[in-house]
Amino acid sequence: MPERVFNFSPGPATLPPEVLRQAAKDVVNYHDTGIGLIEMSHRSKEFLAVTEEAERLLRELMDIPDNYKVLFLQGGASTQFAMVPMNFLSPGKTATYLNTGTWAKNAIKEARLFGTVEVPFDSEPTKFDHLPDDLDFSSADRAEYLYFVSNNTIFGTQFKEFPRTKTVKVCDMSSDILSRPVTVADFGLIFAGVQKNMGPAGCTVVIVRDDLLERTPATVPTMFRYKTHADKGSMFNTPPCFAIYVTGLVLKWLKAQGGVEAIAQLNRKKAELVYQAIDSTDFYRGHAQRPYRSQMNITFNLPTPELEAKFVKEALARDLNGLKGHRSVGGIRASIYNAFPLEGVERLVEFMADFARQNG
Repeated sequence: MPERVFNFSPGPATLPPEVLRQAAKDVVNYHDTGIGLIEMSHRSKEFLAVTEEAERLLRELMDIPDNYKVLFLQGGASTQFAMVPMNFLSPGKTATYLNTGTWAKNAIKEARLFGTVEVPFDSEPTKFDHLPDDLDFSSADRAEYLYFVSNNTIFGTQFKEFPRTKTVKVCDMSSDILSRPVTVADFGLIFAGVQKNMGPAGCTVVIVRDDLLERTPATVPTMFRYKTHADKGSMFNTPPCFAIYVTGLVLKWLKAQGGVEAIAQLNRKKAELVYQAIDSTDFYRGHAQRPYRSQMNITFNLPTPELEAKFVKEALARDLNGLKGHRSVGGIRASIYNAFPLEGVERLVEFMADFARQNG
């Protein structure tokens, strides 16, 4: 086996090799302090500097306004499915959710534990293959918030433009944060598990507007209140130290690539290559309808499940790893997040052409 394969996994996902090398060094001996990063006190001046730098870089790359807090939390993005309604929804109140995939559906289930949920858009009947054509959700203006997922990792759809409403917008950006420019001020809260575009599993970034911190009901437990963590600079309890540290390294790497604008251009190029390979033959069939295709997670099917299994097996022999589709939808999924190299996409496209010729 080679030292590195091309890792198409949807998350935890591929990271820049230089980040992995630096992390491997610092896990043993951080900056020649004689102590490893993962055994260092989270309240030491060395680790506080790590967290401060990660926040500074994220603010710079996303142009986060001063009236927003940046939190580094545990529990994964799935915990946010409950934390959002815990903090912003209460009995007798209503929130609006767009059901565009598995993670949106899971979030709706959690929110209904706390208040009324309206779902004005639901693409489940067509296996989540499209997004709303009309982005005017003024029907949600009186709701406590409008919740949606920017990119669907399992079914391969992505909002090119975001829904419009006068109420607070809450967005799960777990799988496409930092992949393209976003105006943070358009949102009340953004959250993202870092294990796709930002770092290793174990940390969730929350970007929340200051005024929303005061809306949490008094009955919400301390650990589940955003204000608890905002007031303590994400240090109320021991944070996910290693994941924060690696996230900081990835943010440094992204800045060195030219920032979000530059990586967005590369992401478009990578996605276009794969979609061209899909569309050039009837052998491959994309799952998502064309106007809604994701640039992060490209999903497609072959004529039979047997050919799909063969595709995955032969791809692995060519060092193309992690291409099996999610168990709920099957097929093939190529996840090409920020750190996924163009060379790997070119190798996949070459393999797709060879496989179609030999099996079509």
